[in-house]
Amino acid sequence: MTPPLAHGIGSRHDLPISPFYAFAGAFTALFVSFLALGLLWSASRFRGNGSGLALPAGLQRVADAPATRSALRGLGLAAALAVLLHLLLGPDDPARNPAPGAVYVLLWVGLVPASLLLGPVWRLLNPLRTLHRLLSRARRRPPGAGRPLPAALGQWPAAAGLFAFTWLELVSPDPASTTSLLLALTCYAAVHLLLAARFGEGWFTGADAFEAYSDLLGRLSPFGRRDDGRLVLRNPFHGLDATPERPGLVATVCVLLGSTAYDGYSDNPSWIDATQTSPLGRTPTATLGLLGSIALVATLYCLCAGATRLVSGPHPRPLTAFAHSLVPIALGYLIAHYFSLLVTEGPRTVSMALGTDNGPDPSPPLGPGGLAALQVIAVVSGHVLGVIAAHDRSVRLFPPAKAVAGQLPLLALMITYTIGGLTLLLN
Repeated sequence: MTPPLAHGIGSRHDLPISPFYAFAGAFTALFVSFLALGLLWSASRFRGNGSGLALPAGLQRVADAPATRSALRGLGLAAALAVLLHLLLGPDDPARNPAPGAVYVLLWVGLVPASLLLGPVWRLLNPLRTLHRLLSRARRRPPGAGRPLPAALGQWPAAAGLFAFTWLELVSPDPASTTSLLLALTCYAAVHLLLAARFGEGWFTGADAFEAYSDLLGRLSPFGRRDDGRLVLRNPFHGLDATPERPGLVATVCVLLGSTAYDGYSDNPSWIDATQTSPLGRTPTATLGLLGSIALVATLYCLCAGATRLVSGPHPRPLTAFAHSLVPIALGYLIAHYFSLLVTEGPRTVSMALGTDNGPDPSPPLGPGGLAALQVIAVVSGHVLGVIAAHDRSVRLFPPAKAVAGQLPLLALMITYTIGGLTLLLN
């Protein structure tokens, strides 16, 4: 049986697609979109949370009803308790225990399509928020009561949490072990519940790794809320444009990009040999590899931000101003790397949890050619969407004479990321 947590696409080292055509198509798409935007898009068109077509009032009443919110919180808490019971009582074998698949497939990968379609859904399902509310009720205090959060904290705790989770998933010696998962999830829950008791429910917004992850991907959802609170149908670029420029935003996105890149080369035979023969040992070497991948992504982005500032003039927030343009790139990488995992192992995990896992081993939904095309299209589309988001922000922030020139460093960054992403897929 194929291990249920084998990440990456198993056939990516033998994809039936020509590297020449893949790279040529990617570069053509990036250059054509850049030139077209420079010629035809001279004013900012995205309005953040100020835009959108209001959905029917009845639909909003149902979405905002206390009964709906309570049902979603109850669902998230019930699912968390089911995972906990499987970790405590189930066999220490991912082929017979659905808990590892629930965490690494249904939660981590499943949040991608769920958030992309419905928005930041984990905010409503988050069992830690529900436990915090129950504990606050027992203490007879409002869930939001607590000390003010330091403004400089931003999303840094979420970035650290995402790194810890990806380390557990990609580096730890036995990520599917029930003991490892139980210990990691217990520590994670305890830390967040203690800090939420100190700072209030607002702690989860910028500090919970999965909420930040879902919120970033949910920025590209066609559903959102305007500044007046109305539930709206909108151009996803408006939601992306509304991404808050908080401290730690760049780190959060770079952890997503860098960890996905590390997952792409971690099963390369050369890297496996390096980790196994390293005098440091496998786990320290793999940890350095993960850190190095994230650091490379972040360094390239910081150099790009500095170059943009030199070309276009000073800006008060040179790092966070264009960080939102990395979100569609991260989405493209996530789809390329984890699509096959979700559609094959997701149903198997559900069947196992329901006690009906007696069917044949899951098979990929697409043939090698279709899978290769999906991967390349996902990576290239993510970069093209990033170019569009960056261009709109550039023409808003900089004078017309410098707006297009200021995007040249961003274009160079997109090309560099594209080369790296396609190389990982095709080699």
